Amino acid sequence: MTTPSPNPNAALAKAGRYLTFSLGAETYGLPVLNVREIIRLCPITPVPRMPDFIKGVINLRGTVIPVLDLRAKFQMPEAIYGDRACIIVVQLRNATGGSNLIGAIVDTVEEVVQLNDPQLESAPDFGGPPETRFILGLATLSGGVKTLLDPEKVFLTEGLLTLTPPPSAEPKTTDA
Repeated sequence: MTTPSPNPNAALAKAGRYLTFSLGAETYGLPVLNVREIIRLCPITPVPRMPDFIKGVINLRGTVIPVLDLRAKFQMPEAIYGDRACIIVVQLRNATGGSNLIGAIVDTVEEVVQLNDPQLESAPDFGGPPETRFILGLATLSGGVKTLLDPEKVFLTEGLLTLTPPPSAEPKTTDA
């Protein structure tokens, strides 16, 4: 059996602080610099014609932000949200130099960890599935391996921040 080689296209995760969270039995991390806050799971208003992983929007102190379910985004089995489920509000820079907020539903938030270079590895290249473009790197800790996510690739792909609905197959009509 051969082990996967490092992915030459993957950026190595940088040493720093990461917020760790779980989806089922898997543990992930996001750079703390991208985490604005963590809020309790609250009512989410559905938005029609969005991909399944976009659950809708919430009003966060006067700002409407999109919310996605990371389980659905990563094609994991659906689960009932437990008492510890919450929304991680992530802040990302947009093309105009401003910033956008987006919420991500996770099963549990674990802790903030300080990761140093010896603990970090680049994402392996599996030569096909599974999809690794979201992976910034891997962190080896006493509790096991944590997958570090690249927030730009998780949240900025597929037009998430614009929430543009897919084109309709129905012809448009105009009232003259």
